[in-house]
Amino acid sequence: MNTDSFALRHIGPRRSDLPAMLQKVGVETIDQLIFETIPDNIRLEQPLTLDPAMSEHEFAAHIQELASQNKVFNSYIGLGYHQAVTPAVIQRNILENPGWYTAYTPYQAEIAQGRLEALLNYQTMITDLTGMELANASLLDEATAAAEAMALLFAVRSRDQKKAGVSKFFVSEEILPQTLSLLQTRSTPIGVELVIGNHESFDFSQDFFGAILQYPGKSGQVHDITTFVSKANDAGIKVAVAADILSLVKLKAPGEMGVDVVVGTTQRFGIPLGYGGPHAAYFATREAYKRNIPGRIIGVTKDMNGNRALRMALQTREQHIKRDKATSNICTAQVLLAVMAGMYGVYHGPEGLTHIANKVHNSTTTLADALEKLGLYQTNTAYFDTIQVKTDSNKVAAIATENNINFYYPDTNTVSISIHEATTIKDINTIIAVFAKALDKTPFEVQELIEGTSISGGIARDTPFLTLDVFNSYHSETELMRYIKKLERKDLSLNHSMISLGSCTMKLNAASEMLPLSNPQWGNIHPFAPIDQAQGYQTMLKKLEDQLTEITGFAGTSLQPNSGAQGEYAGLMVIRAYHESRGESHRNICLIPSSAHGTNPASAVMAGMKVIVTKALENGNIDLDDLRAKAEEHKDNLAALMVTYPSTHGVYESAIKDITSIIHENGGQVYMDGANMNAQVALTHPGAIGADVCHLNLHKTFAIPHGGGGPGVGPICVASQLVPFLPSNPVITTGGEKAITAISAAPWGSALACLISYAYITMLGENGLRKSTEYAILNANYIKERLDGHYQCLYTGERGRAAHEMIIDCRPFKANGIEVTDIAKRLMDYGFHAPTVSFPVAGTIMIEPTESESKEELDRFCDAMISIRKEIEEAASDPNNVMKNAPHTLTMLTADTWDFPYTREKAAYPLSYIAENKFWPTVRRVDDAYGDRNLICTCAPIEEYMEEA
Repeated sequence: MNTDSFALRHIGPRRSDLPAMLQKVGVETIDQLIFETIPDNIRLEQPLTLDPAMSEHEFAAHIQELASQNKVFNSYIGLGYHQAVTPAVIQRNILENPGWYTAYTPYQAEIAQGRLEALLNYQTMITDLTGMELANASLLDEATAAAEAMALLFAVRSRDQKKAGVSKFFVSEEILPQTLSLLQTRSTPIGVELVIGNHESFDFSQDFFGAILQYPGKSGQVHDITTFVSKANDAGIKVAVAADILSLVKLKAPGEMGVDVVVGTTQRFGIPLGYGGPHAAYFATREAYKRNIPGRIIGVTKDMNGNRALRMALQTREQHIKRDKATSNICTAQVLLAVMAGMYGVYHGPEGLTHIANKVHNSTTTLADALEKLGLYQTNTAYFDTIQVKTDSNKVAAIATENNINFYYPDTNTVSISIHEATTIKDINTIIAVFAKALDKTPFEVQELIEGTSISGGIARDTPFLTLDVFNSYHSETELMRYIKKLERKDLSLNHSMISLGSCTMKLNAASEMLPLSNPQWGNIHPFAPIDQAQGYQTMLKKLEDQLTEITGFAGTSLQPNSGAQGEYAGLMVIRAYHESRGESHRNICLIPSSAHGTNPASAVMAGMKVIVTKALENGNIDLDDLRAKAEEHKDNLAALMVTYPSTHGVYESAIKDITSIIHENGGQVYMDGANMNAQVALTHPGAIGADVCHLNLHKTFAIPHGGGGPGVGPICVASQLVPFLPSNPVITTGGEKAITAISAAPWGSALACLISYAYITMLGENGLRKSTEYAILNANYIKERLDGHYQCLYTGERGRAAHEMIIDCRPFKANGIEVTDIAKRLMDYGFHAPTVSFPVAGTIMIEPTESESKEELDRFCDAMISIRKEIEEAASDPNNVMKNAPHTLTMLTADTWDFPYTREKAAYPLSYIAENKFWPTVRRVDDAYGDRNLICTCAPIEEYMEEA
């Protein structure tokens, strides 16, 4: 056994397992299986050109050497990013804990109560600090959240405003530059006109439906926006505010002023800078807009016994239901980071957060006072953590750099300084010395912080926050450690068993890939730091871009999109820009197969395209005749086709090259959804099938963990004609020669998480990547054959093979009174998370084992499914059956009474292996309908609402 081989550790089946697996599948070799699965005309003839695989030990040395090339300066740049202090108890027990980072999105609430509670804490923290009624469970970054706020306010315009075509949106000139760039990206395709100006001279014209203000502004000035909001409300103009979360400890909550939406980032609540991400944005609004809020909301409901339970509520996956009528394509949150930020609030509580906010503000006040004594003019009359100094910025910059300090320089006469949680008195004295030298004056040192404040009157907070017990009970490390563990025990993650979700690719997230994330040389780099300070990052990111470009067979890559949905949108916006550059801006028709992911049509509409759905054949493949007819019908306006490959039905369609040729012949570009890229890597690629752009889910194919529902990373790879249009950033130069405006806030999106995918590719190399794909296909077909005769596989390829996933038809079981949901819930009793339920076909489950699962684990899963099949037959005789009552909790099993016609043993231990490693769901089946009718999305106890319902 070659212990240097990372592939050996990543791929589940052992060499000794192969004969039995191949025999079951009915082939002699893996090569034969691949030949029978993937069409010959798209197979790669040459291996990918990648560096030889590194061992885990070699990679550890390599990544440390790259880390040493990053220069960790004290960055006072601000602009929405601040160095934060991650409490060690949170770093060790959440960020570095596979029980938290390998969990899936909590769609199966009964085995996700821990994450759901942590997110409910987060939502409560956000509503308390913002003064709003409702918050979601996080968004991708502050700029994205601001764009979603604009879209929400556009969607909820009054009937008269819609009838009059009111489309102007006011943007304060104090908005963060990266937010403005993203607003520019998102506004034009949906018909919104941005008007940028000074909010103090805004005329509140009836031509405007909404406005967004920065609070405090990018310069650090805190404006009293009460009058603005009041006048806007009188004029029927809805207002969004982008607010610094820590400042809200000391500043009046925007919700108290009558605003409609509050957005921002929780990065400074214990999340590393990470060169731009991942960070959890927040989004808070009025309850009146609960049906329009983007992303996920965690709500309180009850289970079958009437006990309190948590679940994802309302529009959890609204784009899959509404498709092209959806108001947002967001399907990823930043759960892991939201959990960390929420725990930061739990750990520090209101008194701790007040101490931190006071320290930041007092440090800023102390610095302002000291600089004034040096004779410098500070322009902000009211501020929280940022001051602007009028002086020769070039001279200051040179001296600051010598002292390993970054300031922000808006112009040659201004230095902007943003103080953060980690700033000490020693740091303040170093800053004073820098300015003293620039002025050729004698420096002096301050000994203690001034407790004076520039925050007073109408802008000072005078309302309590975080008053609930959860924020006032876990302030010692011992208590928080136990609380985190209590929640972790309620959740089923990859550290317990296989999570075989079709389309979601829950593979191994190796420890060697994750370790660098804790290194401060990676974590403490500001995204707007000068490029020469981030050479380790630049080398890693460029190598990753090159690796992904090679893997996809394209010409260029942008890592900026920080989710799969953002990748979809970015790819379509690049196609849009390409057509515009050729004088064909009228091309706005996007063809989308009926089986496509729901985010596809939502993304197309957001990109300003009109969706035309193409039919599928009975075997699940695209109807080629219908596609050709619609492409020809719309050839003068055809912009793109969005296609998933292998298809969402888990099949390699042999006509794929014909499909892409039809689009090209009619003037369109082909966008390939990369959700199923795990079935392509090193065997075929988007370039080989004739695509022009694809997005990649790095949190699926390339091993970034799902984190309980985020972070995700969704870079786009493009053919040569689209390279010039790759997205830019307004602060740091990136993107193509004719770059579109920003897709996410940071230049390289969630750069810190990119370390994981870089590690994955670098340690596997070409051979390991190819074997990973082959074993993913082998494992899927092994399950398919083991379940044959018990369940029907709905779709297969021309030679009867599945790709890396398959769809099992559960609709016939309705004759026995069993729904697909019953199977999902019963699997919990067997210790498994359900596969993907009712997508893309209602009444089915989609199974994807990935390459990381061993034969033993595959057999356990198959044994569970076969056992459940027998229970389905038994269910026909009695509606009070083990399927309908699943999942079974420990409380049920240990109760004095047992009113069920089957044994406790059958309920809890239907197969012998389960007793060795039993996972107990903590609640019975949750009541979804009750939760939606009685929406509660904060920590208030449900007893307060039960009687009202």
